[in-house]
Amino acid sequence: MDGTGLPEVRSTCAYCGVGCGVLLRPDGAGGLAVRGDPDHPANHGRLCSKGLALGETVGLDHRLRNPRVFGEDVSWDDALELVADRFSSAIKAHGPDSVAFYVSGQLLTEDYYVANKLMKGFIGSANIDTNSRLCMASTVAGHKRAFGTDTVPGTYEDLDRADLVVLVGSNLAWCHPVLYQRLMAARQARGTRIIVIDPRRTASCDQADLHLPLAPGSDVAVFNHLLGRIHETGKVDTGFLSHTAGFTDALATAQKDNPAVTGLDHKDLDAFCDMWIGTERVVTIFSQGVNQSSSGTDKVNAILNCHLAAGRIGRPGMGPFSVTGQPNAMGGREVGGLANMLACHLDIENESHRTAVQKFWAAPNMPKKPGLKAVDLFREIEKGQIKALWVIHTNPAVTMPEADRVQAAIKACPFTVVSDLTEHTDTARVADVVLPAAGWAEKSGTVTNSDRTISRQRAVLTPPGHARADWDILAEVGRRMGWKEAFDYTSPAQIFREYAALSSIAKPFGRDFDISGYVDLSDDDYAELQPTRWPVTPDGTGGRFFGDGQFFHPDGKARLIAVSHRPPEAKTSKRYPFLLNTGRTRDQWHTMTRSGLSPRLSSHLAEPFIEVHPEDAARLGLDPDSLVEVKSAVGACIFRLKTSDAVAPRQVFAPIHWTGETAPSARVDALMPGVTDPVSGQPESKAAAVSLHPMKAGWYGFAVSATPPSPSAEYRATAKTENGYRTELAGYEMPTDWEKTARDWFQLPDALSTSVEDPKRGSFRIALSDGPRVLAVLYVSREPVTLMREYLATLPDAEAHQLLSGRSANGVEDGGPIVCSCFGVGLNTIVRAIGTQNIGDVDEIGRLLLAGTNCGSCRPELSGLLAKHSVPILQDVEP
Repeated sequence: MDGTGLPEVRSTCAYCGVGCGVLLRPDGAGGLAVRGDPDHPANHGRLCSKGLALGETVGLDHRLRNPRVFGEDVSWDDALELVADRFSSAIKAHGPDSVAFYVSGQLLTEDYYVANKLMKGFIGSANIDTNSRLCMASTVAGHKRAFGTDTVPGTYEDLDRADLVVLVGSNLAWCHPVLYQRLMAARQARGTRIIVIDPRRTASCDQADLHLPLAPGSDVAVFNHLLGRIHETGKVDTGFLSHTAGFTDALATAQKDNPAVTGLDHKDLDAFCDMWIGTERVVTIFSQGVNQSSSGTDKVNAILNCHLAAGRIGRPGMGPFSVTGQPNAMGGREVGGLANMLACHLDIENESHRTAVQKFWAAPNMPKKPGLKAVDLFREIEKGQIKALWVIHTNPAVTMPEADRVQAAIKACPFTVVSDLTEHTDTARVADVVLPAAGWAEKSGTVTNSDRTISRQRAVLTPPGHARADWDILAEVGRRMGWKEAFDYTSPAQIFREYAALSSIAKPFGRDFDISGYVDLSDDDYAELQPTRWPVTPDGTGGRFFGDGQFFHPDGKARLIAVSHRPPEAKTSKRYPFLLNTGRTRDQWHTMTRSGLSPRLSSHLAEPFIEVHPEDAARLGLDPDSLVEVKSAVGACIFRLKTSDAVAPRQVFAPIHWTGETAPSARVDALMPGVTDPVSGQPESKAAAVSLHPMKAGWYGFAVSATPPSPSAEYRATAKTENGYRTELAGYEMPTDWEKTARDWFQLPDALSTSVEDPKRGSFRIALSDGPRVLAVLYVSREPVTLMREYLATLPDAEAHQLLSGRSANGVEDGGPIVCSCFGVGLNTIVRAIGTQNIGDVDEIGRLLLAGTNCGSCRPELSGLLAKHSVPILQDVEP
């Protein structure tokens, strides 16, 4: 059965905060066909490479099917009774603040709501924080300081109407590709200008009119300079300024900052200011480069100050716009997912707010102060102050700064529960209890995207084994802890109605969040709920905030906040002379628990890497594509070298995605110190002082296998392929028995072997098979192994001796590393076409090879290849 006759179901993508609509069609055999929903307002049918590959990530091989307690399968009854008992016992012995939840923007709003109600309303602690603390807590704090609430004033339609879009600390082309393509369409249609402010030259710079490669962390100085120029040029909107307070102090403080700290050419800085000031319809998009900083909240307010002073907010085509990272980070903010918030944008420290929520919930014990924010939470776990921890759909043993320290703390916690799709994560491996949760396409609920649009996620697949929805698991624990009536939920629709009713009490307190129009939503209407931007009241839906000058501070005015430039806490030194920046790659997501299951996505950048400027690489004696040992004051990693002038000298960049499951020596957050913003508590994930040294490996290897390998090597990086796995390897000491080593690594003790060995050259190659089929091949040498990797990674149906040669038997050309994931077009194929076909632009590459014609995420890379490899056409010169 191929699913052709089955209906498509409308749902929402599992990845970033753009919140793209998808149409899902089960194939009847556990698989899924996915395409963009042309009617969803977030994407109008567009999907990025990750969204297009969602159908490749719903396999069940990795899934947890039963609750596991201390390594053994148990019943749900036994597991949940243990969880309820251990949490209750800790609370009784040590108080409610001795337990904690750490949750995730992967949760649906209904899941989030139940978790917050359980912890804040009934356990009586605010020790529930979320991995959203790592990505947008500074935006929340900046919004609240300026507006009085965490209100996002912008909408996606503003990108269609803006005349200038400024990207600050946002590689929109790779991290939010659908919004980038929307911006490119606007640029083509109406000439929208683009400025990128980022220390790195990213893919988003490809079509930019101006790139400002500012010194890391100097964003406040840039926007303070802009605020001063707005004043000097007479562009302060005095009428709108009457709706604000704090302008005089903010301006005076801004004028004290020296723009020279940005390291920018004054002509480029002036050009930016002139374009921004001279363009009324300007949107400033900001993301992790702003948020993930020890001065992240100040950076947010520096941006907001400029829009408030110029009155460019709350009207079409203009305003500040934070783009979020996770599919429901916004829903988590709205439901009070952070340790310092209550639901519906109410404040935990406000007695009136707290009393209203307590009365609504009939809660016995509401906390009166904020709980522990993420970094502080795991430090208290390390100290032994937290006796029971529940981690839900996130992987803090990888993603928290000082990740090795955090993993050790979790392991030492007296009782740790993890709810997840799989037990194969760094965090789940050190948990006492692992609970099988239903995943995307298996559960129903709502999510909120970056522009406040609430959309449905819908179940189209049956959860494997005994996996259950998160709201169901949490509610059952609540009932077993003694609060049966409060957690007597039977459906997500019931929870959503309660949440909507709670939102109605926020409005009298002058809050923005209101979905009270859904209070009487029937189950049928919930099932058919269409994407809708809040507020949703009985009188109407959607609308803009702040264009009328009405804000949510008690006096109804916005606040301009006086902020000064503060450099990153990380300081380079003779011992640690480089500043490390971190971020995402185009085709992967967070710690690859989902995206790493897709062969398509894993083929783009199959290995962890570090970008180093060519001058630095030459000075340090780092050979091209060699392995580099990277050390900081708190940890060490090994990465593949990628030389690039996209980073400035003395600056380096490494991606965040690799884990103990995929590349144990490349867990980048092991390098990051636990420095946080003093207002938001968000870690400074964009700055660590590091040293670089060549890895003096005694051997190098490459392997392909039908099943996941488990090699014990100082460096290994494993990626999914169509027919199995590929693994890059290196180690300091050469094993004495490579055949035994290979059998152990691939768990093939009885397989037939074919090998070729040259001890003098330190070369060894072995193929292990079950007779007719090769199951694994290992290639080892004292020097880096040169092979047709992309061909071999398919584990082709060939004779063992042919595979041992490392080359194809029938003249198949090596397409090279994948550039276009949608159509599987490799680097070598593109470069050959550029050199032989006289290709003149990216569109021609698309017409010839299809690359760049689907999601468009690879177009910046295609443009770069064209610039590097195109053959100049000589013009006739008259004598």
